Amino acid sequence: MAQALDGLRVLDLTRVLVGPYATMVLADLGADVVKVELPGRGDDARAYPPHVAGESAYFMSLNRNKRSLTLDLKHPRGRALLIELVAQADVLVENFRPGVMADLGLDHEALSQANPRLIYAATSGFGQTGPYAGRPAYDAIVQAMGGIMSLTGPEGGPPTRVGASIGDIAAGLFTAVGILAALHSRHQSGVGQLVDVSMLDCQVAILENALARYVATGVAPRPIGNRHPAIFPFEPFDTADGQLMVAAGNDALWRALCRAIGRDDLAADPHYATNPLRHEHYDAMRAELAATFSTRTTAAWQGILAAAEVPNGPINDIAAVVADPQVQAREMIQPVAHPVAGETLLPGIPIKLSATPGAIRRPAPLLGQHGDEVLANWLGYDAAQIAACRATGALGSSPQPITAHP
Repeated sequence: MAQALDGLRVLDLTRVLVGPYATMVLADLGADVVKVELPGRGDDARAYPPHVAGESAYFMSLNRNKRSLTLDLKHPRGRALLIELVAQADVLVENFRPGVMADLGLDHEALSQANPRLIYAATSGFGQTGPYAGRPAYDAIVQAMGGIMSLTGPEGGPPTRVGASIGDIAAGLFTAVGILAALHSRHQSGVGQLVDVSMLDCQVAILENALARYVATGVAPRPIGNRHPAIFPFEPFDTADGQLMVAAGNDALWRALCRAIGRDDLAADPHYATNPLRHEHYDAMRAELAATFSTRTTAAWQGILAAAEVPNGPINDIAAVVADPQVQAREMIQPVAHPVAGETLLPGIPIKLSATPGAIRRPAPLLGQHGDEVLANWLGYDAAQIAACRATGALGSSPQPITAHP
């Protein structure tokens, strides 16, 4: 079946998370993504545990649907090969610190000479400009500097890193959006452009109501635990056997909640009639609700609130997420066969396109697995030309034969 990005050729010079996440999104939607890796070592993430039969589960989760080519960009023939590949590419994505690609003679300005239609996406900690541009960064650094840690954690507690690598993932998603926008522009102009994405910029962009509250009040928000700062009630409550997240996002849902849990008195109480009033009388309101929710199990309350169409849900751990029937029905956990690690489970594709759906077509590649194939497909090289390239050392050693998982 046709996919939305069929025919789109992407050179992926990224490593670890932010760049690989962006290129994974493109690959899942049909792009031909060639992962260009350092000979002998590859993406740093290949070394991240846990490993299954020597293959990193972390790496496998981010690099499905890609092919791997090893290329030494410090070798003259390696750089020349990259420029040949660029001439055939639609997109190049890199997440080096600003200046690294320029030092190699492979920055946007240089590569656009080889291919004026090239979309060159550069994702970095702080972007290509500004006083921090040359600094290194990882997810934890931009979470700290971007304000999200100052909002996260128990009330009165210390700033806390978000459990998922939101600094990387948000920037990866914005990079994919930027690439698609630049491609659309190219359809009209015929020329490519630079897509400059800063991880710190992306953290600022997703601060949403925290920034709005600071601008409106002049007070920097602090961690308040699991409740919402502006909607009440919008938080978990202890039940007889666990916890349940409840979100009454407007006054109608507040009344529906009260009726469903048998507390018509709260719905009629003028102290709680509107969201601002529930904010004003929050402590008393919460105490009343907490007393009621403690009387039944989580499953019992789920059934009651679902029947009343009040948004609610259990607080699942990862095992429960994997087993959740809604997650399974949407194919958001998919088995994928890897030639070395065997069958593994990967997150599915959250964008459901009706006519050109995405798909997991192949597992994450072994290091350099597709080098000869890419040179033949993209550049038309024959066996003798490929052997000559390998003889220069620019491609590293030939990939080892695959030892299949039993």
